[in-house]
Amino acid sequence: MLQSSQQGSLRFFALLSGAIAATASLALFNITGCCLVRAELQNSPKALVDEVWQIVNHDYVDGTFNHVDWQATRQSLLSKNYTSREQAYTAIQEALKRLGDPYTRFMNPEEYQTLTDETAGETSGVGIMIDKKEDTGQIIVENVLEKSPAFKAGIKIGDEILVIDGKSTQGLRWEDISKLLHGQVGTPINLLIGRPLHRNFQLKLTRANLELPTVNYTLKSSGSKRIGYIRLTEFSATSPNEMRRAIQALNAQHVDGYLLDLRDDPGGLVDSSVAIARMWLNDGVIVREVDRMGNTEVSKADQTALTQQPLVVLVDGNSASASEILTAALKDNNRAVVVGSQTFGKAIVQSVHSLSDGSGLAVTVEHYFTPKGTDIGHKGITPDVRIDLTQTQQQQLEANPTLFGTQSDPQCTRAIAILENV
Repeated sequence: MLQSSQQGSLRFFALLSGAIAATASLALFNITGCCLVRAELQNSPKALVDEVWQIVNHDYVDGTFNHVDWQATRQSLLSKNYTSREQAYTAIQEALKRLGDPYTRFMNPEEYQTLTDETAGETSGVGIMIDKKEDTGQIIVENVLEKSPAFKAGIKIGDEILVIDGKSTQGLRWEDISKLLHGQVGTPINLLIGRPLHRNFQLKLTRANLELPTVNYTLKSSGSKRIGYIRLTEFSATSPNEMRRAIQALNAQHVDGYLLDLRDDPGGLVDSSVAIARMWLNDGVIVREVDRMGNTEVSKADQTALTQQPLVVLVDGNSASASEILTAALKDNNRAVVVGSQTFGKAIVQSVHSLSDGSGLAVTVEHYFTPKGTDIGHKGITPDVRIDLTQTQQQQLEANPTLFGTQSDPQCTRAIAILENV
């Protein structure tokens, strides 16, 4: 999860593939002895290296830096000559590895921009989500956003993107493909599309501003019960408003209970997680965060819950960080029954900083604890009702995501049965 910190950076709980916040201002710190070095390094790759070192030195959650001599690391970094940004990037990555923390990581400008767009909940483009096949290198359309330029032009799931603005997608890196698809709102983009059993065809589209939905909901009838099913895929900046609209729409349909599906949700923004927890909880602690100095920040419910109807939460091994914060808050406060598989177990907080050349840095700055004081790190949350999918069941759901929340979804079926008996 992400939220603004006092230094103007952003904090988040997310998997390695998780996203960062919509905006992140440059966080520079006045550390004794650094000013002369900064002046000498202005406009050189070394400036970026030192910028990263200073942020980690100021913020990193472990004051021993994994028992690494961090001052000696700085001297080593600044003793080298870097002839390109790429050399500086490599040096930064090698230095961060010594911390032994996969969540403290450097992102090049393309990676940083992509992740920023995701958790901002909006981006510019044509509205397609793509997947690169490892065996063939094909770029396949995985999803098409409704009302997007791609949707209006008739692009379908399963189409292959062959050429983007005259450049073949074969052999291109993922970052290069993403960069070609994105661009300024209002600019044109030309695609060559391949479709099974059809001849290849050209499409000229215009990039638009797109909202990336993170909440889907529907009304399910089971026996005499009306159940509101809500699936949350990520905690982005727009997720609280989306969740609020979903709960209000289902309230208007007089549901008897709710099923909140957090499976495969890797996390996102801190503020979004807390805001969504408050929509379900009237009272109680949501999360406790502790920094390296032992300072504690406690987030609580504030009497703004939108419903008191029975609630079941669905989780699995890919439910992480922000998902675990929300799940633990609802579980520890006896607000929900948790169903599914053991969660991921990520109990640390990152601060995300934009760097002077457009790249980004995520730094672990805090540990968090559940309302009952539990550290779920590397352990996860144990569901109240544990039901693990078989490998075959998991593969079926992954191959056809539309089966989530249906009778072909064993975890969902069990959750609905619980709500029927409340």
